[in-house]
Amino acid sequence: MLKKVKRRYLALTIDSSEICSANDFIDAVWDSIAKLYGEHGCSTVSMSLISFDSEKKSAVLRAGHTNLEMVRTALASITEISGKQVAVHVLRISGTLKGLRNKK
Repeated sequence: MLKKVKRRYLALTIDSSEICSANDFIDAVWDSIAKLYGEHGCSTVSMSLISFDSEKKSAVLRAGHTNLEMVRTALASITEISGKQVAVHVLRISGTLKGLRNKK
């Protein structure tokens, strides 16, 4: 019997003086996971980009609850995106998108 995958949603801010694109951001996240955990880590993380706002410099990621710490570690280790100095901060984590938006 298959178990239902529990998901967590992470609200993020991107601290940077320059604007980056959504593709550059998600590529930097996957590269960070690959550097820290290798190909096996990349294959076990079920992560996707839900929303990205380049003007507000914010993003929402979805990840499985069992791999949440791997994603948070990878986000903390990102120091540059496309040659631009950045820092990614996790603002809040929730089990639903509605709960994530209500916590603001």
